[in-house]
Amino acid sequence: MINEEAVYYSRILTETTLSFHIIYATLGVGVPLMIMIAHWVGIKKNDEHYILLARRWTRGFIITVAVGVVTGTAIGLQLSLLWPNFMELAGNVIALPLFMETFAFFFEAIFLGIYLYTWDRFENQRKHLLLLIPVAIGASFSAVFITIVNAFMNAPQGFDLINGELANVNPIMAMFNPAMPTKVSHVVGTAYMTSAFVLASIAAFRLLRGSNHIYHKKALLLTMKIGLIFSLTSLIVGDLSGKYLAEYQPEKLAAAEWHFETSESAELILLGFMNEDEEIKYAIKIPYALSILAHGSPTAEVIGLDQFAEEDIPPLYIHYLFNIMVVIGMMMIGVSLLFLIGKAKGWSIVESKPYRWLIVLGGPLAIIAIEAGWWLAEVGRQPWILRGIMRTAEGATTSNHVDLMLFLFCGLYLILGVGSVVVLVRMFRMNPVERELMDRKGEVHR
Repeated sequence: MINEEAVYYSRILTETTLSFHIIYATLGVGVPLMIMIAHWVGIKKNDEHYILLARRWTRGFIITVAVGVVTGTAIGLQLSLLWPNFMELAGNVIALPLFMETFAFFFEAIFLGIYLYTWDRFENQRKHLLLLIPVAIGASFSAVFITIVNAFMNAPQGFDLINGELANVNPIMAMFNPAMPTKVSHVVGTAYMTSAFVLASIAAFRLLRGSNHIYHKKALLLTMKIGLIFSLTSLIVGDLSGKYLAEYQPEKLAAAEWHFETSESAELILLGFMNEDEEIKYAIKIPYALSILAHGSPTAEVIGLDQFAEEDIPPLYIHYLFNIMVVIGMMMIGVSLLFLIGKAKGWSIVESKPYRWLIVLGGPLAIIAIEAGWWLAEVGRQPWILRGIMRTAEGATTSNHVDLMLFLFCGLYLILGVGSVVVLVRMFRMNPVERELMDRKGEVHR
């Protein structure tokens, strides 16, 4: 028995929750590594600015962790309330990675608390730095385990399907499914990249607002270096993801690339739009590129949408999501690469206001790219909640009150979003870096 209205509102609510949560989850994964790198550089260079950078980032990170806990809890609650049929079918398979994700978070939180409350209590800062290692590991593995759940939904394995039920479950085999390597690598790598560009955006904004302190210049240079490294690794993993899709989810690749007919030497379609007659207008077509992306050969055959039943084809608008993600990613590679070359060569353009505003824009754009990538991953799996086994409509609740839940949770997210921004702005506005540096020098001289 399927309640179409309940399915619709369940999808909207889940999409809203994940779209909101992914912002805080991404920062929750990436910022600990930024903190650890800044602290390590400060120790290596004996530079108080980098140590203070780690300290201030940690304070802001605590706020994002608090909101992430709330939204993460909401996701767990909604899995049971909105998708009970899916949980009944696959709950015993995904229970292990869900438990491991919770364990990783507590592992991170314990050492984060110790790190936060032991400032200035270590004469040897290297010992204090050691506390950040489990924080960064816990944050990253939290993303690893939750992404494994998503990977399983895209490439289910490790069980037998007997009379519509999953039996003889091997949770380890289920976790290490074909989708896991590329999905985990892409999620973790882009989290590092996005966090670096968000922090670079903040540093550039402070420079534009008149605080020409060397602290912000060091923060900008460090984060742009890290951002470039992980944007390049994300590009490589993105290429591997295309090859995974070509082999295991060809319908998703074909929909994302608007590849309608199976053919050899397939061209890659970038940008453009599709009219009501499914005619593609104003697109950039790159010969052989789709064959290279899918199989590493310019003459390889790429499966098109003509090989799939209409009801099994993902929504074609995922092409736009793919373009948003790729264009922003390539833009950030260019911006960060030019910045680092310009700094090395002494080019004045990278110190100019327009260029710094471009870096400021890079932070929000990186978040938009994360959102587009997540929507591409989730919408591209449709119409399946568990690919090839259970359709999304079959996994949803039949309750008539999901619309009320949607309004209540949207109100909660609005409060959390506005509240976290207000708290972060007030926290750093009332305690600027110049004042904190003066206070710390005063403590040293006393």
